[in-house]
Amino acid sequence: MSQPIRSQPEGAARVLSNDGPLDGLELARALKDCGSADGDPFWREIFSRLLAIGLVEARTQETSLTSTLGLDAIDLRKAIAAHAPHPLALAAAQRGSIAIRDDEEQMVFDLLLAHGVDQAPETRWLAAMVARRAMQPNHLWQDLGLADRSWLNDLLRLYFPALHAGNTADMKWKKYFYRRLCELEGFALCTAPSCRECCDFDRCFGAEDGESLLAQRRRATERMSDMRHLS
Repeated sequence: MSQPIRSQPEGAARVLSNDGPLDGLELARALKDCGSADGDPFWREIFSRLLAIGLVEARTQETSLTSTLGLDAIDLRKAIAAHAPHPLALAAAQRGSIAIRDDEEQMVFDLLLAHGVDQAPETRWLAAMVARRAMQPNHLWQDLGLADRSWLNDLLRLYFPALHAGNTADMKWKKYFYRRLCELEGFALCTAPSCRECCDFDRCFGAEDGESLLAQRRRATERMSDMRHLS
């Protein structure tokens, strides 16, 4: 897995502003620092990043954390109070609403939950957030706010181990989710006799590289800051 985000207390104050763009990486650091040091360090990493990307998009799109993360107000308040009681996150949780999933998102959520490692609230919260973020257009690891695909591999291995174990060919995760859903419904995802003979092989098995969305948001924030200084 990639190196975890490093604690930078001097940057934390910059993400408390009630207006303007948020620096997602700085926010993820601040959120992680608010969590208990006694908890699972990997959970703190992934939850802080998910929460950061959700907060950044909620502000940019003028919507709620329920919309960006798929958790209703009650679950948001519980998860944030337990794992990242940052003032900005706590305030955003108060503006949450009822989480409504369409059929596609509900199917992904059910698939994840059926393969959860346990029945802990964190596993259910994670299933809901992954299902909501899987509806976004980028690589899944990017839309989860993670640093690279290896983080997503670790997340699924630890929290949804049976699902992770089934992806023996290292298919792209969103493609794999939908293949499993198709199998459950009793039909094939594609008509090729085998994956190796399929003309869309790279779309299912190609590299999932690129820059993390939190890093992209940081560059956008820095550009806006530079423009304000020049104006």
